[in-house]
Amino acid sequence: MGSKKKTLAEKADKFLCYQKSVQSPEHEVDFFEQAFRDAYGKKPYTLREDFCGTFSVCCEWVKSNKKRTALGVDLCAETLQWGRDHNYSKLKDEQQQRVRLLEQDVRKRNRPQVDVLAAQNFSFWIFKTRAEVIDYFRAARANMKSEGIMVMDMMGGGDCFIEGQVDKRKIRKGKKGFRYDWKQASYNPITQDASFYISFSFPDGSKLKNAFEYHWRFWTITEVREMLEEAGFSGSHVYWDMEDEKGNDLDEWAKVENADSTPCWVCYIVGIK
Repeated sequence: MGSKKKTLAEKADKFLCYQKSVQSPEHEVDFFEQAFRDAYGKKPYTLREDFCGTFSVCCEWVKSNKKRTALGVDLCAETLQWGRDHNYSKLKDEQQQRVRLLEQDVRKRNRPQVDVLAAQNFSFWIFKTRAEVIDYFRAARANMKSEGIMVMDMMGGGDCFIEGQVDKRKIRKGKKGFRYDWKQASYNPITQDASFYISFSFPDGSKLKNAFEYHWRFWTITEVREMLEEAGFSGSHVYWDMEDEKGNDLDEWAKVENADSTPCWVCYIVGIK
């Protein structure tokens, strides 16, 4: 008898599924440039991607301009190696020379300092106390040039606090397609502790269940801006995803101090050194 045929889930690469579902490196690079121009009226050239994972944003950054350099920082050796094999390896030789990786704690201070420091995908929420977050923000500020910005994304809205809530989204149709499920598994309103899981479902009915898991503290925009100030940042801005009168996404991000309360929202906070 022949060996049992593998399911699509067994053959799937969880990191590739993650990149296709969650990341949009081209958009991130465009936003970094927009936010930096808003702050300083010029183009940024140096990037540090904290919690970089497979560092796809670093790779897109160096592809976007021949003068740009990127530094990726992450503690997970497995994820960094996947990025080397699948993202870094696709760069041209001269582009590869402009990417540097550090397997270390993001709270360590390094040189050279950068124009843009990014901490994407709610990654700093791993720090669950004000002291830990402020410590990280101080280190991040030290890793930025005198004219530098720190970019973080945030999420919120009432739906984010509903245990068992699942956001399902199809990523391409057909045999090579799959479904991305973001589950808000638990939320403690007293401690703000929350657990989230990413699973992937495939056309043959197989699943990569809990391929990624996150155990975070749910921080608010107000708290993060206050902690940036305590860490020494001169100011901060909130960038909101703008919609037209019919509620259609314009794919435009604008600085705001007022926003409508919706069941689920995502925004950027930009700290100004």
